[in-house]
Amino acid sequence: MKRIEFIRSSAIVCASVALPRYAWTNSGMYSFLGERRVAQILDAKKSMVQNTPILRAFAGGKLDFVSPFVLLDEFGPMIVEPGTEGMQIKAHPHAGVTPTTYLLSGSGRHTDSMDNDIVYRKGQFMLFSSGSGAIHEEVSSEEIKRDGGSVHGFQIWLNIPSAEKFSNPHTAIHDHEDLPLIQRPGSRIKVIMGELFGKQSPTETFSPAFYYHMHIEPNGRLDIPVDPAFNAFSYVIEGQVELEGQQQLNGQQIALFERGGDHVRFYSEKGCELLLLGGQPLNETVYSYGPFVMNNQEQIEQCFRNYREGRMGEM
Repeated sequence: MKRIEFIRSSAIVCASVALPRYAWTNSGMYSFLGERRVAQILDAKKSMVQNTPILRAFAGGKLDFVSPFVLLDEFGPMIVEPGTEGMQIKAHPHAGVTPTTYLLSGSGRHTDSMDNDIVYRKGQFMLFSSGSGAIHEEVSSEEIKRDGGSVHGFQIWLNIPSAEKFSNPHTAIHDHEDLPLIQRPGSRIKVIMGELFGKQSPTETFSPAFYYHMHIEPNGRLDIPVDPAFNAFSYVIEGQVELEGQQQLNGQQIALFERGGDHVRFYSEKGCELLLLGGQPLNETVYSYGPFVMNNQEQIEQCFRNYREGRMGEM
């Protein structure tokens, strides 16, 4: 493959057991001690990654609220017409970070410098743990290029702790059926990473993290327990949800929560689909340059040398 130069700052994909204290007028929520407070609500920004439209909620910023995650992109929905190329995210390297891919619709094809060639589909979850460095490519599958369809999903980057930055790269994929589904009155939750209500995801991570895909039915309430020391943030895919203090979170918006409370609480009048993610903050310095996420400038320079000299493999 042709070696390429990277531009600085670019990113390549790229019901509670506590008793309620009081209810607000015209609100479906109750307030109680222990609920997480909203620190910020942000709008996702439209962008493009090569030929693929994305909504970017954050990239390299807000680490006090989102660590151990470093980037959240929603890609699509992208309509692929029959006989066209569809999504084309050409081969590029990563190091020090785990890009994850979760599909809401459609299919894609992942190839990498570890000789993996994987077609992934709706509901599957893939982790490309780049470690010391590897190259991958994300394109539309042959079937969707032939038949057409809609591709919609998330690429979310999970930072790798400093002790594991130069670990061996590897790729893992989990089938829809292997990810626990929790059915509760007025809601359902897919546990993509972490543990919730006694259900454990098979996804392995270098540091504690959680990733839940949630649906709340009209007039549904949902209380999610979280470790008070962990970060937590929520992204609405579709619909509207009410958070603490009667704050409204709309589609393509992200709420960053303060630490300290042991529950994140949601109410939706008309129903919504959303993600809730978080985990143990790494509390480490982050140096990022394009697809490389490291802890200091020397490591970034080492990544460039390794890439240019072919040590990250070939495709």
